Amino acid sequence: MPPITEKPQEDNTNLDKLIVYYDGACPKCIRDRENYEKLSGPPGEQVCWFDITGQENRLHQLGIDPQKALTELHVRDTNGRIVSELDAYILLMNKIALLKPVAWVIGLPLIRPLLAKLYHQQVNRRLRKRGLL
Repeated sequence: MPPITEKPQEDNTNLDKLIVYYDGACPKCIRDRENYEKLSGPPGEQVCWFDITGQENRLHQLGIDPQKALTELHVRDTNGRIVSELDAYILLMNKIALLKPVAWVIGLPLIRPLLAKLYHQQVNRRLRKRGLL
């Protein structure tokens, strides 16, 4: 597995991959990354991981609010578009056949708002515990 602090290159070499902006200082986020990589096959094949820890300037350059980056997952797609929150999870899950049905369920109109609320509660609880909220 690539090191947890792996940074994507800033040129166009990663345009064929998703770039996931994740909190590398968060043990749960690291576990989520590791679990995703176990399901996805060879590391780095479809996804490049960018640890946002200490990267406030770079996040601003990308148009991502650093505080939002802590409270919502952000993913850059292969067209350079950045999506966040559940859209980011759906994009990521759709890359793995086993998780495609889960991505579909998450996107359902009755499920999505409920999951968004639960997701934000969990993230806010984690950030309060770390003294970041």
